[in-house]
Amino acid sequence: MSYILKLSDVNIGLVDTVGGKNASLGEMFNNLTNKGINVPDGFVVTTHAYDLFLEHNNLADKIDDIVNSIDIDDLISLRRNGLAIRRLIDDGEFPEDLENLISESYVELSNNYIVDNSPQMATDVAVRSSSTAEDLQDASFAGQQETYLNIRGKHQVISAIKNCFASLYTDRAISYRKEINYTDRLSISVCVQKMVRSDLAASGVAFSLDPETGFNKVIVINGIWGLGELLVQGGVKPDEFILFKPTLRKGYNAIINKSLGNKTHNMVYGTNPDEKVKLISVNSEKKDKLCLSEDQVSQLGNWVLIIEEYYSDIYGSYTPVDIEWAIDGITDKLYIVQARPETVHSQKNNNIVNEYNINKSIDTTHIISGVAVGDKVVTGTVRIIDTLDDRGLFNDIIFNNGDILVTDVTDPDWEPIIRKAGGIITNKGARTCHCAIIAREMGIPALVGTSNCTTLLKSGDIITLSCAEGDIGYVYEGVVEYSINKLNLDNIPKINTNIMLNIASPSIAFKYWSYPVQGVGLVREEFIINNFIKAHPSALLNFDKLTDAELKNDITALIKGYNSPTDYFIDKLVCGLARIASTFYPNDVIVRFSDFKSNEYYNLLGGKYYEPDEENPMIGWRGASRYYSDNYIEEFGLECKAIQILRDVMGLTNIIVMIPFCRTPTELLKVYDIMGRYGLIRGKNKLKVYVMCEVPSNVILAEEFCKYVDGFSIGSNDLTQLTLGLDRDSSLVSHIYNEQNPAVKKMISMAIKICKKNNVKIGICGQAPSDYPEFAQFLVEEGIDSISITPDSIVKTINAVYDIENIN
Repeated sequence: MSYILKLSDVNIGLVDTVGGKNASLGEMFNNLTNKGINVPDGFVVTTHAYDLFLEHNNLADKIDDIVNSIDIDDLISLRRNGLAIRRLIDDGEFPEDLENLISESYVELSNNYIVDNSPQMATDVAVRSSSTAEDLQDASFAGQQETYLNIRGKHQVISAIKNCFASLYTDRAISYRKEINYTDRLSISVCVQKMVRSDLAASGVAFSLDPETGFNKVIVINGIWGLGELLVQGGVKPDEFILFKPTLRKGYNAIINKSLGNKTHNMVYGTNPDEKVKLISVNSEKKDKLCLSEDQVSQLGNWVLIIEEYYSDIYGSYTPVDIEWAIDGITDKLYIVQARPETVHSQKNNNIVNEYNINKSIDTTHIISGVAVGDKVVTGTVRIIDTLDDRGLFNDIIFNNGDILVTDVTDPDWEPIIRKAGGIITNKGARTCHCAIIAREMGIPALVGTSNCTTLLKSGDIITLSCAEGDIGYVYEGVVEYSINKLNLDNIPKINTNIMLNIASPSIAFKYWSYPVQGVGLVREEFIINNFIKAHPSALLNFDKLTDAELKNDITALIKGYNSPTDYFIDKLVCGLARIASTFYPNDVIVRFSDFKSNEYYNLLGGKYYEPDEENPMIGWRGASRYYSDNYIEEFGLECKAIQILRDVMGLTNIIVMIPFCRTPTELLKVYDIMGRYGLIRGKNKLKVYVMCEVPSNVILAEEFCKYVDGFSIGSNDLTQLTLGLDRDSSLVSHIYNEQNPAVKKMISMAIKICKKNNVKIGICGQAPSDYPEFAQFLVEEGIDSISITPDSIVKTINAVYDIENIN
């Protein structure tokens, strides 16, 4: 019977002896270091040592009796009895022989590390708990047990190990086990592991899938300056990086998104023996700088791929992983300090979808926003709780089941309360903080990192919390109606016509990764420009010449962390488009170049200085006519550069570009000339170019257009207004606007026939087939190649197409 094991003697088969976390560490240390992955060395105090500790102090039966008496719904009793168990363990003593073994192992580990040509007799270590039920493939027990950082010296190590033993009986651990009906007697192991000096560099977590949607072709990395404990606590908003696995494997720059967090503080080593760690402010230069370089992000991403593939082989099925990483500020080396199976989305059936939709037909102005966790909507009563020391908290009258917990930040001690909550809103936190992890596991919607929820909300307020609108979630005052669309993707029939999606927002793209579609028929660049870039491209290009001080300040705030205003525009556009293109890869994703009208461009930051005053912008300077204009070539060039990076540098060659509002073939060729100046040449690297079919001349001259394009996409909205000669924005003639008018349908029929004759693809991306199933049936009868619809109409449209395809 072994009481101490070197990490080199530990593997995944020893879970009962070393716990799930330590078994995983040993497995990586022994089998992945030869693949270039760095894992810090250490030793393990086994479960046999814990059992011996209990026996030596006669604690096992006492603990069982107390645990069996606990009613987790009685929160006062839970806290009192949990504290009693922890005190019993804290008051216990190690058998002398066992204490000597631990001390000798610590000295041996210390001697393996050299500082100034001398061995460290008392090196700094992390003391990590690992229970026998933790980090298993089907249950995470996330954050249930403790980790102690910057422990130095034999006496501190012994004390920290006892504290780890005691953490098996924290209030949250007892509550969690009873909540999931885990009745087996638990044991615990402890790893004493060399610290990585990330207090001098950066650390964080990484998931081998998107933790919100379960999209399994991406790696999501969160990072902060300093020790990673601050990230788990939700103390700061981290930097985030997303990598796309298929192109990462091919050696491309696979970073499809990066965002700068508000890393105001970092956790570092304390300055005296009683102060293990402390918080310090981050200087402004580091605060506005990403904590990882692109090379480090790619290295970490490749390691996550290796770890995921390794664990998938071990378990015999796809096993996504959740890892913790750290960079040593002394050696500049990257290390993996933990890895565990991901246990939320890996246990889900991703073909069962519940779509929550807020009813915005009435005035619904949000009062708070933050990072959305989950995808649900909930209405409830606000209960603000400042601290767990408030004894009134544990009175059911004050916090009822289904109330919405509002607080500054949560930690694992809050789990008994979180279990009762209908939703959670916090000032601090991010997608990978403890609150977010537990909320996902419990299926509770949460809004973290709001910064001001405890100020703007009051206990007793009735609010609606929505996490169903993308990465950003919102709080609405009062009761807001919402609907739930329950969708079983397995029940959607197979059809011959290609169904594609119209996607506007990159932040919601991942949620559609499992939908049975053949790509994206329309991505509107203007949505990304309006909502993420926010500034007029001319104002960015001419930033140094701006004389409006307020405008210059606004743009300076926007481009924080970027080398230049144009780098900001290109990178934001690249990241937005990359999220969509990667979601549906390798299927086609058709990206329409920007199609703002002059009055819409006017509303962007700085737009008033660059846009003309047009009588009818709807049929004015828009689409193709802008791109080759001397007044807009450089601005269009920014869009072209973004597409070139996406396809040639990042490997997202499934992107097709589409030219909107192109009135004549001559205009098309002029646009091609400008595209070529910026590296976009039709046919190069298999680049395809489509043209919108939305002006009657596109149909009348379709034979000519077909000579120069790879496809047409019918924009039924504009084609209807221009065929019928009306302004679709005018309420005076809105009664005439009808996409099913015979004249419009005849134009569409003509376009389809000419394209089929010339072997040119033709689809539709207008609204009509999303609204009218019978219109989709008309398109199928005409022989259209693809129909692109809004995601909420997928069932009715596919069923309508199935019916017409199988009419005989």
